[in-house]
Amino acid sequence: MLRRVAVASVVFTAACAGQQKPAAQAGQPTSTEERVRITNQPPFDLVNCFPRELQLPEQASQGVVLGALLTTRPQVMECLVDPKNRGAEKSTTVEVKTTVTDQGASHAVSGTNLTPEGQACIQKVVDTQVKLAALPKGAQPVEAAIPFEHTASGLNSVTFGINEGSDFTGAVRLAQPSWCECYQPFKEQVPPPLTAKIKLLKAQPTPAEVTFESSGNTEANQLAACLQPKIAALPVKLSSDELGFSYRFVHFDSSAPDEASAALPPELRFLQLDLNRTQRAADSAIADGARTPAALAYAEVVDRYQKTKNWRLFDEMASKCDALVKADTGVIESIKARQATDQAALALATEMAAKDAENWADVVTATQKNVDESVKELAEAEKMAAQDKAACPKKNFK
Repeated sequence: MLRRVAVASVVFTAACAGQQKPAAQAGQPTSTEERVRITNQPPFDLVNCFPRELQLPEQASQGVVLGALLTTRPQVMECLVDPKNRGAEKSTTVEVKTTVTDQGASHAVSGTNLTPEGQACIQKVVDTQVKLAALPKGAQPVEAAIPFEHTASGLNSVTFGINEGSDFTGAVRLAQPSWCECYQPFKEQVPPPLTAKIKLLKAQPTPAEVTFESSGNTEANQLAACLQPKIAALPVKLSSDELGFSYRFVHFDSSAPDEASAALPPELRFLQLDLNRTQRAADSAIADGARTPAALAYAEVVDRYQKTKNWRLFDEMASKCDALVKADTGVIESIKARQATDQAALALATEMAAKDAENWADVVTATQKNVDESVKELAEAEKMAAQDKAACPKKNFK
């Protein structure tokens, strides 16, 4: 997973490079916006408005817990966008440790450079999103822990005190999770990027002007119309007479299907597919974790039969084996879904490398490795499923 994050970071830097204002040439006048670099415009993941509704297996295992925790990564990262949730250092590490017993499940959040507010934010995320049933009476506890790493930058977090324009854009970004009603039409597609032109005046307590460039998309223009008055209502603190700048809204949705990002610019679509892949990896972990108790249950009844040769155990063996085969199918389907995402990302990276080999060649290599790994995993899962099915007991009426 760490490799996938690194790949995304490389491409995201390339994707955002076009957003930076070029330096003014010698002898040419510079605008206020060019003299003051405006930051604090990280993307917003709509899963923070519309979380995934996880359908977890009845019995938890380590794989199920790890997969469920991994699905919360976008919400955990959203907690760390806010500077009040991070300490003074740039790097923040978080560990979520989950324990499941016959009394229920609990999550413990710890970390470095994590403020009490940040810990509470992440605690709320995992308590709300990862709801695991208690284990059967007397079952051994299940424990699993997952790390999250965050290095603050203008691409993933807000930092106040850089300049007054960036303080305002930071306030815009931190307000986005409270504007979810604007995103209701986008549950089935990822919104395209939007650009707002903002003008602040010292004499006015709120923005003097907030206008959006037309996107050429009806739904996106409706989104802009919804966001405009919310931005215009935010308080302004300005010491200079006036300041004008742009805010580029970039949106993702970790819970969206792969095809929902088809209209995004290529660089952003690649990042969206990378977010999708994290969720597909989580689904694979959950599916694999669901197979574990099914395999153990079947092995236990087979062991009883071998010791007793009691034919009355046949129906129980058949039922437990059917459950195992069903779990195998879940594993295969989850890998196929991840493979489809990997292949879509590879096709996109290959297309971009043909135009820009310097920035995309390494991305193609890493993405090809993801595809190769998923192909190998699928072959192994299909082989195991075939073996399990062949081992299922069959009645002989001769």
